[in-house]
Amino acid sequence: MSHPDCRLNLRPLGTPRGVSSVVGPHGVGASPGDKKSKNKSIRGKKKSIFETYMSKEDISEGLKRGTLIQGVLRINPKKFHEAFIPSPDGDRDIFIDGVVARNRALNGDLVVVRLLPEEQWKVIKPESNDKETEGAYELDLPEELCGSHLPQQSVKGYNDSPDVIIEAQFDDSDSEDGHGNTQNVLVDGVKKLSVCVHDKGKEDSDTPVTKDESTSMSQDPRALPEKSLQRSAKVVYILEKKHSRAATGFLKLLADKNSELFRKYALFSPSDHRVPRIYVPLKDCPQDFVTRPKDYANTLFICRIVDWKEDSNFALGQLAKSLGQAGEIEPETEGILTEYGVDFSDFSSEVLDCLPQGLPWTIPPEEFSKRRDLRKDCIFTIDPSTARDLDDALSCKPLADGNFEVGVHIADVSYFVPEGSPLDKVAAERATSVYLVQKVVPMLPRLLCEELCSLHPMTDKLTFSVIWTLTPEGKLKLAFTLDHETGLPQGCHIYEYRDSNKLVEEFMLLANMAVAHKTHRTFPERTLLRRHPPPQTKMLNDLVEFCEQMGLPMDFSSAGALNKSLTETFGDDKYSLARKEVLTNMCSRPMQMALYFCSGVLQDQTQFRHYALNVPLYTHFTSPIRRFADVLVHRLLAAALGYGELPDLEPEALQKQADHCNDRRMASKRVQELSTGLFFAILVKESGPLESEAMVLGVLNQAFDVLVLRYGVQKRVYCNALPLQSHHFQKVGKKPELTLVWEPEDTEQEPVQQVVTIFSLVEVVLQAETAALKYSALLKRPGTNGLLGLQNKEEPDAGGPEA
Repeated sequence: MSHPDCRLNLRPLGTPRGVSSVVGPHGVGASPGDKKSKNKSIRGKKKSIFETYMSKEDISEGLKRGTLIQGVLRINPKKFHEAFIPSPDGDRDIFIDGVVARNRALNGDLVVVRLLPEEQWKVIKPESNDKETEGAYELDLPEELCGSHLPQQSVKGYNDSPDVIIEAQFDDSDSEDGHGNTQNVLVDGVKKLSVCVHDKGKEDSDTPVTKDESTSMSQDPRALPEKSLQRSAKVVYILEKKHSRAATGFLKLLADKNSELFRKYALFSPSDHRVPRIYVPLKDCPQDFVTRPKDYANTLFICRIVDWKEDSNFALGQLAKSLGQAGEIEPETEGILTEYGVDFSDFSSEVLDCLPQGLPWTIPPEEFSKRRDLRKDCIFTIDPSTARDLDDALSCKPLADGNFEVGVHIADVSYFVPEGSPLDKVAAERATSVYLVQKVVPMLPRLLCEELCSLHPMTDKLTFSVIWTLTPEGKLKLAFTLDHETGLPQGCHIYEYRDSNKLVEEFMLLANMAVAHKTHRTFPERTLLRRHPPPQTKMLNDLVEFCEQMGLPMDFSSAGALNKSLTETFGDDKYSLARKEVLTNMCSRPMQMALYFCSGVLQDQTQFRHYALNVPLYTHFTSPIRRFADVLVHRLLAAALGYGELPDLEPEALQKQADHCNDRRMASKRVQELSTGLFFAILVKESGPLESEAMVLGVLNQAFDVLVLRYGVQKRVYCNALPLQSHHFQKVGKKPELTLVWEPEDTEQEPVQQVVTIFSLVEVVLQAETAALKYSALLKRPGTNGLLGLQNKEEPDAGGPEA
């Protein structure tokens, strides 16, 4: 039964980010934490569950002295009591054990922690392999290393360098998100620059990579070798609440009907287990919720946390909106966007008024005196027929000396986005377009994206162009077909990556490098660049040991060497390619994510490097329609060319904008993945069960992860969801093994044993679990055609147990 929004006494859903949508508790009644409770101390004061945050002064001093550590909190989506922050020295992550130790911080928040005494550190059991595969990472793979080539040599100093430096002995190169090696390209006499592309994302699509190292505590950890301990900490302050504080979920009545709380509050249970349960005032709930709660059992709501007191297990929140029925595409999509703070509202009239009003728009005469006229050249785009925002084009013409002039032409978006205008402000806040399966949430209005700036054939447009002379030698993703009427997924396929994509990618990378050098040379303190730090050493060392034991000849000396190893070690048949993807997945876990930064804020220029591309300077210039970072770079480039004014941003302000772009890029990436997961879950629900071969990519104590070959998705198979007599986990050196003993189908038969290791081929069945959008992977019994396994695996309730 569906209930319209008008039955709710709710405030409208405001813009998730950049506005003051989170209010104090006064507007929604007294906090449950303030009520009289059985949980009192002898003196009558409510007992605190969480520690009081330290003062700003003490935090500042502690960070300076090194007694406190800051980092972005990452909560394990599969084990919500486990959380981590990266270690500043690149070593094993710092572990934060339990809800109390997190001290009301949410996933993605920038927190400050204090290390616990060594006797409270986490112990890594020698036989445990959870650290290899446990999935504290939301975004599974950084696309920098997905089966593509990278330069193997280091690059020399660049203070006096040309705009693009790639030494002649380079064998290969790659994009941040490459899929497969490509043709060799010669740039200014330099051999074999080879790169790749990611669909319309083209040259770059990063994934923050995270890890989990699961273990158990021992009575006396000090008796164990030092390397088996993981530093543990507790949160003492939240520097920045980056989590949106919004969640989708379901309303329930409180369990204790006789309590005072029952008459004033309902319980909101978030779908995301990492978000706490939330008390919401009954006066904000649907009018008949208390008398007819079952009518709303499948209604998806959005709730915002407004407070979380020290003496309460649960947060206090405010219902923002009723989305509709769980399991339907649009309500689920709106929930995803809201949770991740994506502004999907229509552009205001104030914003739209910033654009030219008289259409068709023509180039003003004064622009012709400032720009090079390329209208007589043959300039073309390489895009799918469905593309509407064409922001890049290429050109190539022969020269009299036998060489070629090759150009990359990028739409001049910054011309239409005046600095400080309402349009500029909304674009800066959105920071990126967000690509869902069924639609796009644009960073800029459609008029600008699809008309004013889009490089349509036979129309005059403004661009920034990067042009080179070349010698004659010229030296994962799931797509859906949708029903046009219902919008439901009919089927899916692995996106085909073509040579034309790779051609575009090569030149986009070169253009980004060229602009990075030009802007940094002109404005060394105010350039927006993009860096990619090297892998985390501890995890990389563990991976090296594993590969050595498995007899895999992997060279980890550089990103290029690693990619070359991946390419040369495996063949071209589907099982070899699957093994390659599994190993690529493992190689990705030590990798860190690429970040925007201001050159004047980061003093150590060795940290400017881009590890995956193996270049000293890199930036984003080629997609200004969908990324605000590129708009900022365009403004810097215009100033460097004497065409425009230097943007009015001091280094610290530019760094703040860079940080925001990093945050929104990460959120956009996660939303895109969740959108794909949503559609695939609906496909499983409507068309399942789906059978496929799968390859094991990680083995844990009680479960194992598989790559489902037919659909390219990853899923965890739980032992307790299979009809097993027993299962046993062990590690042989660094190699994990899980032995499954199946219950016999006939009492006269012997039990069947199945040993699961990394690279094992297994048969799996994907099936819907419940009416909601969850699906599970079950293993088929070896040697049979029938599906054997329980229908459901018991999941923990949303929000986890009370602290």
